[in-house]
Amino acid sequence: MTTRNKRAPVRAYGVTPWGQAFLSVVDQSQHRRVTKARSYFRDRHVHRLTIGKGLISATVDGSQLDPFETTLRTRTVDAATVVDLLRGQHAIDDLMALARGEQPTTLGALIAPTESADVVAACTCPIDDTCIHILAVAFEVAAEIDRRATTLLTVMGTDLAELLAKQTGAHDADGVDEPRDPLHLVDYFGDGRTLPAVPTPPPFRVFTELDAGALRTALRASGVGALDVTEATDELAELYERITGH
Repeated sequence: MTTRNKRAPVRAYGVTPWGQAFLSVVDQSQHRRVTKARSYFRDRHVHRLTIGKGLISATVDGSQLDPFETTLRTRTVDAATVVDLLRGQHAIDDLMALARGEQPTTLGALIAPTESADVVAACTCPIDDTCIHILAVAFEVAAEIDRRATTLLTVMGTDLAELLAKQTGAHDADGVDEPRDPLHLVDYFGDGRTLPAVPTPPPFRVFTELDAGALRTALRASGVGALDVTEATDELAELYERITGH
């Protein structure tokens, strides 16, 4: 009886426009370092990844016994300026598109880094410039942006709630803020009816009560490979935990 060696699921990064935009300002001119960093990413050498407003930190297992400490600092954006520019370009609906999980082009162009000076990285390894560890962390961040577009907002120092809060204030002719509905709700029927509150469903642990076997069968039926099914299931579970906070 022969035993097949199980291969680790292939991981990807920078597969969306916003993920690519973040990576575009990270120095990838050293081909050998990029290749090694890619293997670090795929073999999960990056740990304790923390993405805060304008600051990213992580540890990376390298050639030494102790992991290297790596940080990336970004030149942050001003939320009010971003919203004003969206209004000026008639693209304020990009905020709602982002809330739906999309990566709208105009908003992306306003918040994404555009030059190398927008991201300053440091690592405790002996290399002075962009090292393998910095690249590996950048790949992890790009993968997070691919999974959840709002991560790019956090990287650049803001979040969707802050942008929506700025959107609720529109200036009148005297420069006085006027309340504005961020969701553009319009009373189409003119009856002034108040919409009911959004229902609060009971707690439900999806990946405890979900028929995982049926999910795997459905994924396989759609042409997804066996190894990719496992990774997809793991990513769904991780996304569920992020959304619910469990």
